[in-house]
Amino acid sequence: MSGDDTPRVDPVALRIHQNLLDSVAEEMGTALERTGFSPNIKERRDFSCAIFDARGAMVAQAAHIPVHLGAMPLSVEAALAAHDFAPGDAVLLNDPWRGGTHLPDLTLVSGFFEEGFTTPTFFLAARAHHADVGGAARGSMALFTDIHQEGLRIPPVLWLRGGEVVRETHELLLANMRQPDEREGDLSAQRNALRVGEAGLARLLQERGRDEVLAYASHLQDAAERHVRALLRSIPDGTSRAVERLDGDGIDPAPLELHLALTIEGDAATFDFTGTAPQCAGPLNANRAITLSAVFYALRVLAGEEIPANSGCLRPVEVTIPPGSLLDPEVPAAVAGGNVETSQRLVDLCFAAFAPLLPGRVPAQSQGTMNNCTLGGRHPTPFSYYETIGGGAGAGPEAPGLSGHHSHMTNTRNTPVEALERTLPVRVESYTLREGSGGDGLRPGGEGVVRILTALSDLDAALLTERRDHAPAGAEGGGPGHKGENRKRTGDGREVPLPGKWSGSLAAGESLIIETPGGGGHGEARAETGASEQEG
Repeated sequence: MSGDDTPRVDPVALRIHQNLLDSVAEEMGTALERTGFSPNIKERRDFSCAIFDARGAMVAQAAHIPVHLGAMPLSVEAALAAHDFAPGDAVLLNDPWRGGTHLPDLTLVSGFFEEGFTTPTFFLAARAHHADVGGAARGSMALFTDIHQEGLRIPPVLWLRGGEVVRETHELLLANMRQPDEREGDLSAQRNALRVGEAGLARLLQERGRDEVLAYASHLQDAAERHVRALLRSIPDGTSRAVERLDGDGIDPAPLELHLALTIEGDAATFDFTGTAPQCAGPLNANRAITLSAVFYALRVLAGEEIPANSGCLRPVEVTIPPGSLLDPEVPAAVAGGNVETSQRLVDLCFAAFAPLLPGRVPAQSQGTMNNCTLGGRHPTPFSYYETIGGGAGAGPEAPGLSGHHSHMTNTRNTPVEALERTLPVRVESYTLREGSGGDGLRPGGEGVVRILTALSDLDAALLTERRDHAPAGAEGGGPGHKGENRKRTGDGREVPLPGKWSGSLAAGESLIIETPGGGGHGEARAETGASEQEG
């Protein structure tokens, strides 16, 4: 909304309702964390929760995973298109062509019904990354070329009817997944999160009044739109172009180009990804939901910390994606790495396009990868484990980059060493910062991480990583961060280089060595000191 027709809204009340609605989503996340079964849920917190209005537009979200949250509206849209919700119903889906991201991310959507109403007043969604969803390899995140190899693809299906689990859906789901007890436990945790969200919304409506809550849910979307339009109005009209190169898809080592033409016209913008490489054979294909996530995230960051996080952010924006490209692949493209790796590089691309338009506002590039590591085997029963590993954040105009940090499209915790070693036949030999890996500059880039995992029994393993061939760039004269490295240490102590995308095995006594990239530096280092100056 723009112009003189903007309604007058009490800014204090607006902030209060933003905090109240966000807190309900945060309560959902707390319930999911506390009742989850797998380390990926309980320890890493690889999940996201959000609230949507009766039309399926996002109203509020918890401070969870950006790539989940930006894509989630399309999942809710698909669930609403497939089913007429009744009280107690919940729809489950993960289909990347129906609003999903990649197959391990299972999304559960339910409606919130007020007493006496036959249609939902709000919708709630909880998305969680499950450590395995079937497919040809444990962990469902290996180096595949077909979506059917990656796991069970779930269109929007009714998982709860009237509050009761739909037995046929439940049995079909678990029959196609490894560790069905763990999958069932994590799904139950998602169900608990939805219940907590329903209780929170009921409490909010009772305390603040129905009319007030619904009005401010709409006002918050309008406020997000105003923030983004104000950002775009501050930029001169014109087009800025950027190109980023992925390291390769694991099948073909040739780099894959991402193109963006960002056009500003008044208080509106067009993100045109024409020129992006065609869909690839490997698993780096990303769908439209992921691309929208990257655009949503970049706008939120650049518009300032006061902006509400909801669907209003994208109202001033048009996004053009060429069909059949890396960002809009056709079935049966493999997509496991698109959600975790291509999404990170899309953020790099968006920031690169904004950088000349907003001098002094855009940070240097962060590590640009989630450093995905999947392990599977028997201990003595079958297990699957997945983690992402932090690295260096890019330095900003006012501060150095954080070290050993998850950045941009991921916001998970690290798995504690004690939890990992207690759960799996793995010993963590090293978990340290990678000294000297951050880019030089007036404000240096953050340092990456060295993580060495030794197998105590024979394991299957897979890596999906980026920035092994192309380093994260500095900004405003700052130097690039160091590229990442992957190696395998054999039983006799030899270290064998591994590519960025790799599937293989570890024999007992062998180790994976993962050195994550550093962040780019910002600004030229002062000549008189001969060293980088860190400023808080």
